[in-house]
Amino acid sequence: MLDPKMEAAINGQINAEIYSSYLYMSMATWFDSQSLPGMAHWMRVQAQEEWTHAIKFYTYVNERGGRVILSAIDGPATEWDSPLAVFQAVAEHEAKVTGLIHGLMDLALEIRDHASSSFLQWFVNEQVEEEASAAEAVGQMKLAKDNPSALLMLDKDLATRVFTMPVWLVI
Repeated sequence: MLDPKMEAAINGQINAEIYSSYLYMSMATWFDSQSLPGMAHWMRVQAQEEWTHAIKFYTYVNERGGRVILSAIDGPATEWDSPLAVFQAVAEHEAKVTGLIHGLMDLALEIRDHASSSFLQWFVNEQVEEEASAAEAVGQMKLAKDNPSALLMLDKDLATRVFTMPVWLVI
C-alpha cells in the first residue's frame, strides 16, 4: 500500500509532468509561428516524453493501491523573445523538475518507502539526461547567435529527434 504522503506527493508530480507536456506544446506552437519546424518538432517530442512520465507515475500509484487525483493545470507561457530564450526556459524548467523529483526521493527515504525509492531512481537518472539535453540545445543556440544560416541548420538538426514509445506504456 502506498503511504498517503507519498500518494499526495506523486499526485502533485503527475500534475507537474502534465504541465511540462503542456508547456512544451506551447513552445512548439511558438516555434511553428516562427517558421522553425525542426524546433517545433523537438518540443513536440519533449511533450510526448513528459506525458509518458505522467503516465508512468499514474500507473505506479495505481499499482501500489493508491488513487490518482488530477488537479487543474496552469496555463503555460506562450511568448518568448527568441529561440535561445525558449531553450533557456526549457533548461530552467528541467532544473525545477529535477528539484521536484529529488523532493520525492527525499520523502521516500524519509518514510522508508523502498519501493518508491527504487521507482524514483529511474526519474533521477532521466533528469540527468533531460538537463543535459536542454543544456546542449542552449549551448548550440548561443553558438548560432544571430546567424540565420546557423539557426536554420540547427532547426534541421533538431528535426531529427525521434520519440520512441516505451514498451510499458499502454493506453
